[in-house]
Amino acid sequence: MLQLFLLGALGPRLVDELGVSPAVLGLTTTIGFGTAAVLSPAGGRIVDRIGPRRSLVVLLLVSAAALALIGAAPGTGVLLGAVALGGGPQALANPATNKAVLRAVPPSRRGAVTGLKQSGVQLGAFAAGLPLAALAGGIGWRGAVWTGAGAALLAGLWALRALPADPPPPPAGARTSLVPRGMVAWLAAFSLFLGAGIASVNTYLALFGTQRLGMGPTTAGALVAVLGVAGIVGRVRWSKAARPGRAEWLPGWLACGALGAAVLLGAALGASPLVWAGAVAVGVFAVSGNAVSMVLVMQRAAPGRAGQDSALVAAGFFAGFAVGPPLFGLLAQSGRYGSGWLLVAGEFAAAAAVAFFWAVRDRRGQRQDRRLRRGPREEEAA
Repeated sequence: MLQLFLLGALGPRLVDELGVSPAVLGLTTTIGFGTAAVLSPAGGRIVDRIGPRRSLVVLLLVSAAALALIGAAPGTGVLLGAVALGGGPQALANPATNKAVLRAVPPSRRGAVTGLKQSGVQLGAFAAGLPLAALAGGIGWRGAVWTGAGAALLAGLWALRALPADPPPPPAGARTSLVPRGMVAWLAAFSLFLGAGIASVNTYLALFGTQRLGMGPTTAGALVAVLGVAGIVGRVRWSKAARPGRAEWLPGWLACGALGAAVLLGAALGASPLVWAGAVAVGVFAVSGNAVSMVLVMQRAAPGRAGQDSALVAAGFFAGFAVGPPLFGLLAQSGRYGSGWLLVAGEFAAAAAVAFFWAVRDRRGQRQDRRLRRGPREEEAA
């Protein structure tokens, strides 16, 4: 995910030095996450077949190659091609890491550990927004991106040496459906709207700071770092709190908090310090919603389905990342950031509505199941 945050944090420099327009900047997110959304269902099957260690090694090495190509891009065409290559690893990431947690972590700790590993995404936001953005001020944006590529390469080599060996592949069985159903379908729809809002914030927050709030590129990049730190804290704490019975309601409430964050970003047009509060709130609420949805998948996935179900929910999230920034970019292109943050607020509101509607249906279904289970026992007792 580092490429998303790097492109957002370095957006002001890309606009100035590479001649990338705000609309094309949004298109980078669309291409990367559109690729991830299309490949995610197949990615889940691949992880279920070859195991988490092989999957993690492959995705980290491909990520390194994609970042290296971004740093070498002479123009928009190569930049967009490299971003598309970086969408492949994203399709494998959630299934591979979720399978690794299920194999290695006892059930009582899986919520907290899942939040910690999901917070790695926000660690990427911090790295892109502060040290790498600052590094770009000294050695240029290309050197900063190549530094990220080197880090991904080292992580791939570490995964190869440190992670436990994968189990033998399971016997080939009936092909599972690529159409999400039940809870997975609802979480995919929730993730679609949530991802659209988050991706717009990630892509345009730094550019908003420079174009409308008078910030320098490094200070604007720090906004992304602040969002990342808040996201780390939020993902760890909310995932730990996502116990059965409570986890079902958390996505809706977190989306409501994200709606408030979008309002703060819009209000920053009149009171610029509010942009920092908005960035913190996006991290604490919006980005934590994705982590909680993954906890729900792991709590409820049928045996052997964790990779596939994770991939289908992730496909919804990535589709939102592909759709959101181009819509925002059309508004940013004409300087209408207020309308853009209103659009983001609407996307978060839609996510909240989907999440609450599913939670109500799920509670009714569980009550009906309990009544049906009690019925036969009561008849036998009579």
